[in-house]
Amino acid sequence: MHKKKILAFTTLAATLVTGAASVQAATLDDVKARGTLSCGVSTGLAGFSEKDANGNWSGLDVDVCRAVAAAVLGDADAVQYKPLTAKERFTALVSGEIDMLSRNTTWTHTRDTSLGINFAGTNYYDGASFMVMKNLGVKSATELDGANACIQAGTSTELAIADYFRQHGMSYKAVTFDTSDQTRQGFESGRCDFLTSDGSQLAALRVGLSNPSDAMILPEVISKEPLGPVVRQGDDQWFNIVKWSLNAMIEAEEQGVTSANADDKRENGNPANKRLLGTEGELGTNLGLNADWAYNIVKQVGNYGESFERNVGMDSPLELERGLNASWKDGGLMYAQPMR
Repeated sequence: MHKKKILAFTTLAATLVTGAASVQAATLDDVKARGTLSCGVSTGLAGFSEKDANGNWSGLDVDVCRAVAAAVLGDADAVQYKPLTAKERFTALVSGEIDMLSRNTTWTHTRDTSLGINFAGTNYYDGASFMVMKNLGVKSATELDGANACIQAGTSTELAIADYFRQHGMSYKAVTFDTSDQTRQGFESGRCDFLTSDGSQLAALRVGLSNPSDAMILPEVISKEPLGPVVRQGDDQWFNIVKWSLNAMIEAEEQGVTSANADDKRENGNPANKRLLGTEGELGTNLGLNADWAYNIVKQVGNYGESFERNVGMDSPLELERGLNASWKDGGLMYAQPMR
């Protein structure tokens, strides 16, 4: 990595960690007093966090924000969304500008250990890949030597592509942009030969092209990109709330509890159903929440499978298969820690 980049990253890390120490720990109290959750999201990414013409946000990442609001405030709609670029997101979180970040963010060692933040789980397992126009005539990433690459600045993709090209003895020229939409526009206008990002993001950006069928995603997946919600360090209670709100969605799918049958399962389900939905046990008390915290998540937002299918699944414009994001019962990686 270039010396200037190392210095800039070190300065950013020091600033964020210093900022973390000045932020009060009682995020739960702040959210309750405000009556809304402030959640950082992307500036617009189909299927994950995007705003419609009426100003309503939706997506897989948005549903994590909504789940936390449902758990804490009893209202999944009590969220103030803060659109953030990749370069802005960590500063906004650590400074206290937002309560949590749910914005297709990769969990890495450096981020987890040096920025004053904690990852609260993974809501999408992904990997960096490449998208090209079909008329380029390229079938594999190994044919991209000397090509121009559209990349969003401040993302883990920058390191992944550098490693990949170095490993294969190839070169490329980076053309960086601040937002994912700008990378799409740059790619479509011909400023670069390929666009690189997480596979799910490429699928979302492909849908936004004037002619999606003109582009193709190459078969190579060159990195591990576990994406998930993030909180600042120093507030264990809030960390637990965000972590277990996501786990509740995953656990509900494992148990077969849905938004449609949550009322019945709450009263007539098995012991695990009743613990999850708050009619037995102390799961809510241990988090400082009401007994119905997870019931509100499932009833108002749905389980993880419901969220996946309506936002990015085969019935959505992205048409993504569950793959690694299937429940462990179906051979995937989605696995909730025991709710007991």
